[in-house]
Amino acid sequence: MSSFKHFLLLPIIILHVVAHAQPPLYKDASQPVEKRVADLLKRMTPEEKFWQLFMIPGDLDDAGPDQYKNGLFGFQVSAKAKGDAAGQLLSYNTQEDATKVIRKINSIQKYFVEQTRLGIPMIAFDEALHGLVRSQSTAFPQAIGLAATWDTAIVHRVASDIANQVKERGIRQILSPVVNIASDVRWGRTEETYGEDPFLTSAMGVAFMGAFERSGIITTPKHFVANVGDGGRDSYPIHFNERLLSEIHFPPFIDAIKKAGARSIMTAYNSLDGTAASSNHWLLIDKLKKEWGFKGFVISDANAVGGEAVLHYTAKDYEESGAHAINGGLDVIFQTDYEHHKLFMPAFLNGKINQARIDDAVSRVLRAKFELGLFEDPYIPETSNNVQLLKQGKATALEAAHKSFVLLKNEQHILPLSKSIQSLAVIGPDAAEARLGGYAGEGYQKINMLDAIREKLGSKTQVYYTEGVGRQDSSYKIISGRFLSNNGKPGLEAAYFSGRDMSGKPDLVRTDATIDFLWTLYAPDAQLNRDFYAARWTGRLTAPQTGNYKIGLEGNDGYRLYINDQLIVDQWQKLSYHTTLKNYSFEAGKKYRIKVEFYETNGNGTIRLVWNEGKPDNTAQKIKDAVAAARKADVAIIAAGITEGEFLDRAMLSLPGKQEALIQAVAATGKPVVVLLVGGSAITMQNWADKVKAIGHTWYAGEEGGRGVADVLFGDYNPAGRLPITFPVHEAQLPLVYNHKPTGRGDDYNNLSGQPLFPFGFGLSYTQFEYSNLVLDQKQIRSSDSVHIQLSVKNTGARDGDEVVQLYLRDELASVARPVMELKGFQRVHLKAGQSQQLSFVLGPEQLSMLDKDLKPVVEPGLFRIMIGASSKDIRLRGVFEVK
Repeated sequence: MSSFKHFLLLPIIILHVVAHAQPPLYKDASQPVEKRVADLLKRMTPEEKFWQLFMIPGDLDDAGPDQYKNGLFGFQVSAKAKGDAAGQLLSYNTQEDATKVIRKINSIQKYFVEQTRLGIPMIAFDEALHGLVRSQSTAFPQAIGLAATWDTAIVHRVASDIANQVKERGIRQILSPVVNIASDVRWGRTEETYGEDPFLTSAMGVAFMGAFERSGIITTPKHFVANVGDGGRDSYPIHFNERLLSEIHFPPFIDAIKKAGARSIMTAYNSLDGTAASSNHWLLIDKLKKEWGFKGFVISDANAVGGEAVLHYTAKDYEESGAHAINGGLDVIFQTDYEHHKLFMPAFLNGKINQARIDDAVSRVLRAKFELGLFEDPYIPETSNNVQLLKQGKATALEAAHKSFVLLKNEQHILPLSKSIQSLAVIGPDAAEARLGGYAGEGYQKINMLDAIREKLGSKTQVYYTEGVGRQDSSYKIISGRFLSNNGKPGLEAAYFSGRDMSGKPDLVRTDATIDFLWTLYAPDAQLNRDFYAARWTGRLTAPQTGNYKIGLEGNDGYRLYINDQLIVDQWQKLSYHTTLKNYSFEAGKKYRIKVEFYETNGNGTIRLVWNEGKPDNTAQKIKDAVAAARKADVAIIAAGITEGEFLDRAMLSLPGKQEALIQAVAATGKPVVVLLVGGSAITMQNWADKVKAIGHTWYAGEEGGRGVADVLFGDYNPAGRLPITFPVHEAQLPLVYNHKPTGRGDDYNNLSGQPLFPFGFGLSYTQFEYSNLVLDQKQIRSSDSVHIQLSVKNTGARDGDEVVQLYLRDELASVARPVMELKGFQRVHLKAGQSQQLSFVLGPEQLSMLDKDLKPVVEPGLFRIMIGASSKDIRLRGVFEVK
């Protein structure tokens, strides 16, 4: 009886205990963050810890939410793409409006908060290099254009506007900015950087990141570290010594952490001194976390951790590469497929990764989530103020476009043009495209140069537009699959072999729609060796029209083409990369037997089947049309651009395609020619620069770039942008930077100057400025003191305008070689015509410090030369002070 009574009372006791149970400490917002982190960490299973350190693509609906029952670090609101943004968890339509995005994020967050065991929220993140990569978001000038403003205030305003649009949608981390140093302008990602100088890069990066971090959005400066190598090639192995890294490549990352408060860092794809950046203990633990005191978390670039196994060959498989990465200091593995967790998770569970290192990594992620307030406030209000944000962003975008324009040449003051001009020729596809650059969204109501010029001039001016020639060689193209067939089916039959000889039974037979392949990381199929295979494609080719064609192959040597069993192209010996075209007469509708053979014995296989579709090259006619338009006009404006981007490094810096020929032909008319350059890096122009009257660099100027350029052309804005990179005369001079160290001989070649075409910091104005009255408050200071510098700048011209005053420093005598000059200060000031203004700079221990022979920071005694001017070459004032 007694036992029965106790049994009856048991539910009441349980209810009483539950009613008075305390919530877990980690859910108590009044507790310090570190205590909450420790409490949550001790409750987590090994599987739950793993998933806080793993990023993947997809959506909860793709394979069922149970896949994520152990939680997840977070996701990116982006469709699958290549590079940093490749394949994160959320992969929905980028055309969805802001409110739908908010609801989507909330619905997924609800799962993690309410249906996982511990309720750990995720972090929604995205790309926001120069605008949120979403529809209904403002597209600002590309990062290199923002650097060209030399104006940290406008960069901060741009970042603030982006942050408002980012946070409104519930995104709490951005994979931006790029603070790598563009030490070689052949690098295709120069456009994403703030240029070649660590001081300018740091200033721009801090202005950008500070706006986000103060808004409660985590920034992720990247790519750590130095991911442009020999020949200006992306992610090439880096073998820089510690001095070079510390003097040039580390400072923007240090300032990102210590001045902007960046809470995340992204590693680079490349190796550093033989160890992958994502696994480099010296880089990630010794330097970043111990010496610099970084408390945030480190994420890899997309699929970079697997690179140890498939690129660097420093891990036998993915499991080992994951172990190397986490043990080496990485915190979050960023992969592009959910199934990849099977490759990396075993190392977390079998003891191959140090448990203390796992706990440290998880703690860093949890700390960020607590700091963001996601445990208390995980959801976003499902309302949108996007219309007002877009209006505000558009005004900022126009000002940034104005300030980013760099005037490189203005012979006989041809610019600004009169608004009463009777006729104008506008030439080039870039005038009508409004390209935004890499890592850009679609922009909001963007306007191109052509439409903006017509908008400004109205109907009173006759504007003749002609496309001219574009950035690509249009003389041939890849043969489309609609012209190829085999056994009555579309495409070609493809037989792949595991060796270079195509004898015997193939290892793989499939249908390929066309022949357009670039096998860099992998072989054509997993069962083949990536660097020793062959392929044969057979089928039928049907020409769209009767005529004489140019047909052939482009790619690595080791290819041949047969048509109707006749050998047409024979480039069978492995030598290099070629495009080989031959003449062949086709009849419309007739089917021709075709066979292509290819072998690769060294990896990086490339092969494409190309032709000109029987159409004559119309480049000459397009140039004639442009010349005709110029002859009818008072002035010709040519918009000419480059092709660049991630994995699009440039060997030649000249304008691609036939654009140089176009410029020369139009200039030969004798009409004044203005060339507007569109791109994110340096362009060589020795073949045409002296034939045109004016040259301006527009970069990728954002959604308001068209209006910004039109305002400059017609005098409604006086340009004052300055180059954040050095423009070489020729690629042979590269790498060419202004802040190099003294040479053992000289700078010149016996057949080419060592001087640049346009120096770092260069840019023209429609007015002139005079510098005077340089005063130093002290001529001698102690190593702990600062020197205060004053000077006067006067606008001596007839137009109001901005001047960018640049202060450079040189250590006259040091224990180790120092740069010939270093940027240590700059100010962009607006002066009305005839107005003077006194400017001040301060140089203290931070600016005067250097690394001695033992790589210890020190301010050495001796003389320091101050150089103040309008560019690194145009020095107007000089002074000297001494550190005692």
